[in-house]
Amino acid sequence: MSRELLPIATPPRVRAVVGELLSAHKGRAVAAFGVMLVATAIGTAVAPLLGHIVDTVKAGQDALLIPVIWLVVVAVSQGLTTVLGTGMIARLGETMLATLRERFVSRALTLPLEKVEKAGSGDLTSRVSNDVTAVADVVRRALPELARASLTIVLTLAGMAVLDWRFALAALLAAPIQFHTVRWYLRHAPPLYAAHRESVGAQQQQLLDTVGGAHTVRAFRLADAHVARVQERSNAAVALALKGVRIVTQFFGRLNLAEFVGLSAVLVTGFILVNNNAVTIGVASAAAVYFHNLFTPINIALSLVDDAQSAAASMARIVGVADLPATPLPDKKPVTDALVKAASLGHAYVDGHPVLTDVDLQVAPGERIALVGASGAGKTTLVKLIAGIHKPSTGTISVGGADLQPGAVALVSQEVHVFAGTLAEDLRLANPDATDEHLRAALELVGWDAVDLDTVVGDGGHRLTVAQSQKLALARLVLADPAIAILDEATAEAGSAGARELEVAADAALSGRTALVVAHRLTQAASADRIVVLDNGRVVESGTHNELLALDGRYATLWSAWSGSR
Repeated sequence: MSRELLPIATPPRVRAVVGELLSAHKGRAVAAFGVMLVATAIGTAVAPLLGHIVDTVKAGQDALLIPVIWLVVVAVSQGLTTVLGTGMIARLGETMLATLRERFVSRALTLPLEKVEKAGSGDLTSRVSNDVTAVADVVRRALPELARASLTIVLTLAGMAVLDWRFALAALLAAPIQFHTVRWYLRHAPPLYAAHRESVGAQQQQLLDTVGGAHTVRAFRLADAHVARVQERSNAAVALALKGVRIVTQFFGRLNLAEFVGLSAVLVTGFILVNNNAVTIGVASAAAVYFHNLFTPINIALSLVDDAQSAAASMARIVGVADLPATPLPDKKPVTDALVKAASLGHAYVDGHPVLTDVDLQVAPGERIALVGASGAGKTTLVKLIAGIHKPSTGTISVGGADLQPGAVALVSQEVHVFAGTLAEDLRLANPDATDEHLRAALELVGWDAVDLDTVVGDGGHRLTVAQSQKLALARLVLADPAIAILDEATAEAGSAGARELEVAADAALSGRTALVVAHRLTQAASADRIVVLDNGRVVESGTHNELLALDGRYATLWSAWSGSR
């Protein structure tokens, strides 16, 4: 299946979204900016006070107490207002980020599963993890620093001009080097960061494919090939990361050159002006202190260009998903007629390479059908079409005589996600109104007895075994109580020791439902009402276990191989 990555927003759209978020909190933004302006203005008083102390000492006077007291007052006042302003800006950024994150998650949760599968789950997970983290880091750390640094630069240059306009002019000699450095960086960094983000997404997707399909990888002896692919994706991501490090190193090297040129110009200007009695030594010292104080904010502001480019690349990926049209969840309508019918069904992930061809299948209400066939026969594709995850390329699917509606069929696969929280909270995702008694009854039905519903599971909680995770999924199925259910190799990961136990649990969970089971073990097929054999995307046999054995065809061959390997 070719990858069709989720959309990425354009730079103008990203700027527009930031503007929209900012305008929604205009009053808070103005207040935060005002407090930071006051804090920065207070800080600019340090250099003139130091200059005054220098002139006082040079004149042989000892009236230093008052200037020193003012220095303490300035330091304390600046510290307090800076903390207040930084906190206000951080809260503003967090509020904006929360709004964007909520919009992103709401869209991500309603994305058609087919769209997610075409993009690869690694693309979505890297956005919801790496990209959100990158933007959050900028909001929490870089945004307050950038606001403070920008104000410091502007007010410090203004202070130098007040001392003598020639000091400000000398300081500006560093500007062309800094301007050229930033232009050079902006020309090289954005495409590199975008490529790196995409490369990380591809790396995560390969890891998910390899780990998620570990049993298939082992069965077909593809471990070396998959390790090579993981290494290839990892090497590509590392190469782009190292290239980014080289660009950043050159970036800061050029900024250091600009500092040297600017400070040298200010010192030479001060020497000339003092020598010509145009300014005092204290004024020249104040100018030198002013420029020296510019090193940190200028480097912060320019270095944050690096963080800004990384965050902008991440922001574009987040906004790309957040801007997708909202897909309303369908109303959950009870299925009164559980007849499933697929007619002339065909599907191809890539044009010209059909996975299913002209499949006709009918499942009567309450009937349980087992799908068997070699790997690649089309079993999983067929059940995903019936579950509504993919739309068929050709043919139709109906439930109860009507077109298939999203959510009409429940699918349990071998990949079970355990949500963080208590076991009760996880189970109630399937039925929010279920009582503790209902939850325990569902767990007992699938063979999970004596369990504490308050046990914390998922990330940071109690680690469930493979069998327990699958029983959790089956218990959810019982609580959701769908009329039609599909098990796609739901017992495949349990191993031979736990497979039989899970088969019993699956039988109990499917009792009374119309069901399709992709049989990993042929013992599941043998107990089904009917067996449908797929080969190269076509139905080649259909019947009961005994009928197909008597036919001595494809199923009989599979059963013989299965029985002989046990």
